[in-house]
Amino acid sequence: MAKARAGTKKDVELTRGEDREDHARTFNTLQEMVMHARRNLSRFQWDTLCGGSDSETTLRRNRMALDSLALRQRVLVDVSKIDMSTTLLGEKIKLPVFIAPVGNFLQIADPMGAVAVARGAIAAGTTAFISTAAKPSIEDVAQSVDHPLLFQLYVRSDRAWMRGFLDRAKAAGYRAICVTVDRAYYSRRERDIINQYLQRADSGDPRHQASLTWDDAAWIKQHTKLPLILKGIATAEDAKRAVEIGADVVYVSNHGGRQIDHGQGTIEVLPEVVEAVNGKAEVLWDGGVTRGTDVVKAIALGARAVGVGKLQGWALAAAGEQGITRMFELLAQEIHTTLGLMGVNSLKALNPSWVRPAMHTGKFGITCNYPVFEETFNR
Repeated sequence: MAKARAGTKKDVELTRGEDREDHARTFNTLQEMVMHARRNLSRFQWDTLCGGSDSETTLRRNRMALDSLALRQRVLVDVSKIDMSTTLLGEKIKLPVFIAPVGNFLQIADPMGAVAVARGAIAAGTTAFISTAAKPSIEDVAQSVDHPLLFQLYVRSDRAWMRGFLDRAKAAGYRAICVTVDRAYYSRRERDIINQYLQRADSGDPRHQASLTWDDAAWIKQHTKLPLILKGIATAEDAKRAVEIGADVVYVSNHGGRQIDHGQGTIEVLPEVVEAVNGKAEVLWDGGVTRGTDVVKAIALGARAVGVGKLQGWALAAAGEQGITRMFELLAQEIHTTLGLMGVNSLKALNPSWVRPAMHTGKFGITCNYPVFEETFNR
């Protein structure tokens, strides 16, 4: 194992090669994986991955809103066979979970960066969004797998620059373009500011992202002729507008609580977005997923599939590419067990009647659903 100074690509103790694969096989729970990631990451790196903006109210609300929903349970139903598959833009995936776009943290967690994430996702039978900010190049990531991925765009310059980057993504075989629309300004992520541990890559002139409009989003679809995904939708009003300009997918997200402070939890706004879209586009969702039960709740409330961000980073830091695949395997086990215990034998049977408002347990924080982790690291 090697350890380098903070701020380099190898500034985390990483278990390499076959050792990493062996570690991935030993994880029987997500908690073990997250504990291993915590030991591998420095405090600064952990804060970069897990922190939110300003007071971190939105970050906490993501988790609180999920924990304030209870699942209903029916019995004496034949659940000997359970179908956990879904489709995303017409493509079947084995379970309703995908890799959400994460930027340059990936290279901190693993030298292979987005390649490790893409390979791990495809090996698990699902898919991945690859960010403009991820490394290596979008071409290298696309060539590392035998299945088309989804490209997420940050706007760093004018339309000429966008045209060039979009053409690269299309030529590399990406099958859809995802435009992040909730980052007109880069938020104040105070953990990073206090730690003086800023990992932002060169993002060009920020005025271009700040000046992005609905017309630009429509132009992107017109130029590429690829399905358009708008990520960061958080209101019914914007969901309706997204459908009007031709978005094929409305992606409910608040950047994992890392953009606007004092926003709503994304699971709270999911129902109004689903209602506003009214079946005219697919709906994706993310926002604090740490358990299979989180996934089931989102599917019940109308999401087609669910993205993982921080959980992705933990899996990558714990065991690289094999950690990503193992994360999906463990999530699949949790989803399968949850559906079986609910008396549900297919995702298609889920609807809002399967969830109810409930008292939360009083625990807050992104790891509050990992009691062994909490006992180990948060005493």
